[in-house]
Amino acid sequence: MIVLRTRIHNMFWTIGGFILALVCLGVNGSQSLRDVQWLPCQFVDEKVQINEEGHTETKYIHRESVLRFGKDGDSALHPAITFLVTGSKVDMRRYLEGSEDTLQCEIRRYSTGGIVMRWPVAGAQEYDVWFTCTLRHTQGLFVITSFLRYTPAAPAQGQVDFLQWMSVSDRDLLTTTAAMVVLTRTPSVEVGFLKEPELHCQFAVDHKLPNATVEWRLQRHGERTKLFSYSSRTGKSEGKGVTVKTIAGGNASFKLEPTRKHSEGTYVCSVMVPPLYGSHDIPLSLSEQPRVSLNVGSTLSMVIGQDQKLICEAESYYPLDVDIEWYREPHGGSPTPLFLKNVLYSSHRIHQDGTYSLSAFFYLQPGLEDSGYKYTCRVSHKSLLTPVRKSFYLVATEPDSTMWYIAVFGFIIAMLVILCYMLPQVLAGRRSKKMF
Repeated sequence: MIVLRTRIHNMFWTIGGFILALVCLGVNGSQSLRDVQWLPCQFVDEKVQINEEGHTETKYIHRESVLRFGKDGDSALHPAITFLVTGSKVDMRRYLEGSEDTLQCEIRRYSTGGIVMRWPVAGAQEYDVWFTCTLRHTQGLFVITSFLRYTPAAPAQGQVDFLQWMSVSDRDLLTTTAAMVVLTRTPSVEVGFLKEPELHCQFAVDHKLPNATVEWRLQRHGERTKLFSYSSRTGKSEGKGVTVKTIAGGNASFKLEPTRKHSEGTYVCSVMVPPLYGSHDIPLSLSEQPRVSLNVGSTLSMVIGQDQKLICEAESYYPLDVDIEWYREPHGGSPTPLFLKNVLYSSHRIHQDGTYSLSAFFYLQPGLEDSGYKYTCRVSHKSLLTPVRKSFYLVATEPDSTMWYIAVFGFIIAMLVILCYMLPQVLAGRRSKKMF
């Protein structure tokens, strides 16, 4: 009887789980991210207070929430906080790619920095409360930040800001609309020297071309340099790298000049439509793979007793850190190759284009037992997915004994010739002395 009840109980939960899965599939949509109806999110809440020294302290609280796309009147998805995003001219879903399991969703409160103004669309109020929703692709395809506008039923007493946030309970339903979105499809960039990459930056607003200001800045070694700025209010622009005509359509991408060492840094694209300010940091790093070469061919023949300098050269790489190792192994390979300890290194050499070179070398004086071994130089660098290997096989031979015999025989012949030449002269000299 107990077994029967247990089976019925398990069957109930199995069928229930199957039905729930079908419901979730219908709610969440499996065709495309543009049709997705909800996403799980982390709501990073803030508790801000002034300490005894007068400094602001912020405590971050991670709370479960759901981002739901729908219309006014849709219900909450309990037990989490539900941010219901109703229809507007800005829909963050149109910029999504990939699948749901590649998305990270995070919602935060947004402070207007003391700017109190009505957002210029129907139904907006001066006391609106703002949130940001950031969607990140886990493989780095894009980062999208949307600004969500929430209109409370009644204005709060006092100014709602980071020191007096509107309270949000665990089961609350907040009906919002997306007012602005700022995104990049190049969250980080790694290129070689003398390339001209384009840093993507795009934005959209829920009303006709607003009072927008677009800026690009470069942060490098603690300094910030303005590269470009444009104001739609004045129509004036400063700097270069962005096509002004494309800004009206929401494209604020930045085209770099041929990259050099000073091009590295964090590029910041910012879009300001008062009271909202959205930006994305795009780190750009340079990388060049080393060219690896040996000063010998694939086979090296040496006579026992000779020695030779073997050089492994890694050239024109960037950044600086590189690892060069020499090891040897018997013909056919070995699970535990022997790494050489008598390796010496040159100093780093820097070239005019900012790349580096380094040599690793050792002196080889082989014995007959070393013949047949494979010697390998292995170079590892940040720019390489796998290390580069360059190898040669050693052929060691004994000195040729025939040549030794020829040399000895030649020496004897030479001495006999000298003796035959000198002996008559010596004898003739003695005879002349006796005559006198």
